[in-house]
Amino acid sequence: MSELFNFKRFDPFTIGFNDMFEEFEKMSKQVAKTVTYPPYNIRQVSDSKYVIEMAVAGFAKSDIEVTLEGNKLVVSGNAQEQEAAESFLFKGIANRNFSREFTLADKVEIENAELANGMLKIGLANMVKVQDAIKKIPLISKD
Repeated sequence: MSELFNFKRFDPFTIGFNDMFEEFEKMSKQVAKTVTYPPYNIRQVSDSKYVIEMAVAGFAKSDIEVTLEGNKLVVSGNAQEQEAAESFLFKGIANRNFSREFTLADKVEIENAELANGMLKIGLANMVKVQDAIKKIPLISKD
């Protein structure tokens, strides 16, 4: 593990971040194995709204499944059988099965998913909890 992703060095300064650090380590290992199909964008629409746009030309609504498994947003596509390969003079449009995962923070919720004109758009909202900037903790004396 490279020093960049060595989260053990934060142990003396943090409490309760173990799960998050483990998730980062898993994601860093996954990045090396990431495939590039289908192509996608992640856009920030406002301070707390995001959209994942995924190019899924050739897939029908019934071919795509969007699920939330714990904190993993999983988008899967099952391509339908097409004409025999011999009927193509050139085949440059990929239409193959795929599965792509996105790890969501605890405070991110899925608002909607829409398929239009070969683009799958998944709306996300960052549900930031309002917290006081400073909170005084009263001391209890056990004298």
